[in-house]
Amino acid sequence: MPLTYRTAGESHGPALFAVVEGLPAGLPLRPEDIDDDLARRQLGYGRGGRMKIETDRVQVKTGLRHGRTIGSPLTLEITNLDFPKWAEDRMAVWEPAREVDPITLPRPGHADLAGMLKYGTDDLRPILERASARETAARVAAGGVAKALLRRYGTEVRSHVVRIGAEAVPLRDDLTIDDFEGVDESPVRCLDPEASERMKAAIKAAGQDHNTLGGVFEVWAFDPIPGLGSHVSGDARLDGRFGQAILGIQAIKGVEIGAGFELGRIPGSEAHDEIFHDPQRGFFRRTNRSGGIEGGMTHGAPVVIRAVMKPISTLSRPLASVDVATKEATAAFKERSDICAVPAAAVVAEAAVAFVLAQALLEKFGGDSIAHLDAAVERYRDEIAG
Repeated sequence: MPLTYRTAGESHGPALFAVVEGLPAGLPLRPEDIDDDLARRQLGYGRGGRMKIETDRVQVKTGLRHGRTIGSPLTLEITNLDFPKWAEDRMAVWEPAREVDPITLPRPGHADLAGMLKYGTDDLRPILERASARETAARVAAGGVAKALLRRYGTEVRSHVVRIGAEAVPLRDDLTIDDFEGVDESPVRCLDPEASERMKAAIKAAGQDHNTLGGVFEVWAFDPIPGLGSHVSGDARLDGRFGQAILGIQAIKGVEIGAGFELGRIPGSEAHDEIFHDPQRGFFRRTNRSGGIEGGMTHGAPVVIRAVMKPISTLSRPLASVDVATKEATAAFKERSDICAVPAAAVVAEAAVAFVLAQALLEKFGGDSIAHLDAAVERYRDEIAG
């Protein structure tokens, strides 16, 4: 069975859920494998009031016994602490006791209007509840499980912010996993302390101007097993799978792998990573412009993915819109929101990258149990050593 996950739940509903299928039996899991990333997702200067309400923790409902997966679907639940305030009217599960006025003022940049047209509703509440980035908490939970699987075979996934609005740091291709120590101590999850302060000031200024900011982040996956993914078809190539996984995150509008768009500017002699061999290291490259991916497959260097997040579409000074009920010009609907969520989006992207790598790992090595998987990975590593 392939490794998959599906999320369910609404932003202000009772809970969010992730159901993960295809995990081998016997994978050890601890609450902190998931809860630590859920907490990291709530960090970041510029987050809105919702983060002061929620304290995300996972509850495992199925698929785990004595701290180990049992091969059946793993169901993860994250309770929405804000739900009781909404339970009797706006998000009542059954017919509410009193009438709830529809929201008819779609926000530019959000799913509101397109979703209302698609589903034929005159109320944007059902659209925004599912389109909300609150849903990504469930993705992060699923990603925490994938990270635990990858960690068993030496792969670690990290992220950092390289741009908030106009403030940016120079890109580097020589980062090591040690460089990411303390990244979560930065209020914007930036590795450069001076740039971190500039980014924080930019977010503060945007908030004072009733505005929002986007930015750019990187995800690094260190020590991936070479040969994950495939060149034989487009949908098997990891490039495309990473692109879909990252672009499927709310507000992400562009993705680069390795040197990305810079490769369109330089000649081939500078664009590709030359191959070397050492008896101790085996095959290696001194550069990583490919971002760890060649021909849709990992080649052993860190996987490096960069993505851009647009500014949050809910502004405290709303943009122009049209009331879908009256067709009259008006200001867009205003709901509690962030000023900037780029640091949190990077954590969500870690989960997305980890899940794609975990899928590719199980596709290559298979096994219904961790013991089977361990043996297959060990045999492969012996084959490619040296």
